[in-house]
Order: sequence, then structure tokens, then C-alpha cells
Amino acid sequence: MPRRSRARRDPRVPIRLTAAAGAAALAALLLAGCTAQGGADSAHINGDVGVQHAPMELLPAQPMPGDAATGEVERKLDTEASDRSVITTGFVAVTVVDPIASAEDVADLAAAAGGRVDARTETPGTDSQPPSAQLTLRIPADDLDAVIDELRALGTVTSVSVNATDVTQQRQDLDARIDVLTASVARLTELLAQATSTADLVAIESELTTRQAELDSLTQQRDWLVDQVDFSTLTVDLGTEATAPDARPDNFWGGVVAGWNGLLHFLSGLVVGFGVVLPWLGALVVVAVIVLLVVLLAVRGRRHPGTPDGGRVDEAHQGTGEPGPQA
Repeated sequence: MPRRSRARRDPRVPIRLTAAAGAAALAALLLAGCTAQGGADSAHINGDVGVQHAPMELLPAQPMPGDAATGEVERKLDTEASDRSVITTGFVAVTVVDPIASAEDVADLAAAAGGRVDARTETPGTDSQPPSAQLTLRIPADDLDAVIDELRALGTVTSVSVNATDVTQQRQDLDARIDVLTASVARLTELLAQATSTADLVAIESELTTRQAELDSLTQQRDWLVDQVDFSTLTVDLGTEATAPDARPDNFWGGVVAGWNGLLHFLSGLVVGFGVVLPWLGALVVVAVIVLLVVLLAVRGRRHPGTPDGGRVDEAHQGTGEPGPQA
């Protein structure tokens, strides 16, 4: 019988397989241990800070560290803006039908806004001059824009200008100086009550009088500044169509018309000016004629000196041949 050939088996193969399987099992155990330890550590840390594992969409939005600083800066800016001291002045020109009657309406608007009228000028119309009125109003600063809008309802507003001046630093300086002087006056008053000698009384009273006068002056300046800040000054000029400024031309033919009207106004003014100067020219002509006659008479007298009948005496002597009188 033929002999079966058997493969020859290596006795080291089972040993290698066993070693590889053991290494894989050990690696799996180590990996599982690390994962469990990491999860435990993470759970421990999260438990310490009180953070619950929840879906991101369920967690409340946490403010960023910069949000608090930004909010603080915004609040500070708002506080500084509210503490600013600004003096506002304005001018409004309004064309109305009757400036005198409209002036009363403007005064009523100022009173309704809690303001007052500091100055008022009314000029009734004449044959050569149209009526006009001008008022100086003191309006609470917060109501200035509303009053200007109400003035637009009285007629046609032809000009509006508003200027603002920041006096915050000036007011803060006055407040600081007033606080220092107030404390100084209070201290001097205490020293005056504790003085025991006449010399001390005189010295303290002199210094107290000086400090009190300076304090009163600064207080008046601060009060005036506060009044200017709290109440804006608004000048209202009321006029008619005759005094309203003409609109500026915006095209070629408008410029031609404006130039022609300007020429007519110039010629009209020239004629009026000549009429004003004409009486003076007549008076000057009369004076010039009188002066000319006086000068001519004076020159004629110098050319013929002597008595009025001196010429006839000379003619008589010439007719008889006798010599005339010796000079």
C-alpha cells in the first residue's frame, strides 16, 4: 500500500497563537479600564461643579465673560450722557399773515410748554414798512423740538437753526469749587465760635467774609449756567411775504429772472437815492451861487480901488490940463 504523506506540523504554532490571543485580551481589558476610569473622572469633575449632562439645546444660554463688561460700559456711557450739561440756542423765521396776532400765539406756545418770554418786539405795519414781530423764548430743553414743530403750524418756516454747546466740564468745575468753599466756610464758622481773642476774631471774620463772597459769586454763576442748560433760548422772527427772502433760482431761466429782478431793484433804489439827494443838491447849488457872487464882487473891488467918484475927478483934471492930485 502506498504510504500516506503527512504534513509535518511545527510545534511552535500553538504557542504563538496562544500568546497573541492573550495579548489581545490584555489590551481589551486595559482599554475598558481606561474608558471606565475616564468616565468616572469626568462624572466626578462634573459633579463637583454641578453641571448636569443634558442635551445642548436644553441648557440655558450662559453669558460670555465679555458680556458683563460690555453691559457695564454701556451703563457707564448712559450715565455720562445723562449727566452732560448742554446749552441749546435756536432761531426760527416764520412767514405769517399777521405777525402781531401770531406773536400772541407764540407766547401762548411758550407758556403751554412751561417756558416764558424774555423779550418781545412788535412793529406795526405802515405805508412804507410791513408789520413784523420778534420774540425771545426760554423753553425747557426737552420740549424745544416739540415747540419748533408747533411753530410750523403758524405759517411758513423759512429758516431754522439750532446750536448746542457742551458746558459739562465748566459745571463740574463750579460744583467742585462750591463744595470746597462750602466746607471752608463751615470750618471758619466753627473757628469763629471758638475764638477767644479779638485778634483771632478779626482775622477769622475777614477770611470768612472773603470766602463767603467767593462762594456767593460761584453759586450765582452755577445757577445761571443751570438755568441756561435747563431752558433753551429760542428766537422767533415773524414776518410777512413782503419781508420773506426770495427763493434761490435752481435753473437757467430762474437765474435770468432773478438777475432781471435784481436789476430792477437796483434801478429803483438808485432812483430813490437820487430823490433823497436832490434837495441837498439844490441847497448846495444855491450856496455855491452865493459864494461865487461874493468872490466876483471881491475881485472887482480889488481891480478899481478908491472912492466911488474918484474916476470923475480924474476926468475933470484931464479936461483942463491941470495935474491931478498926487497920490
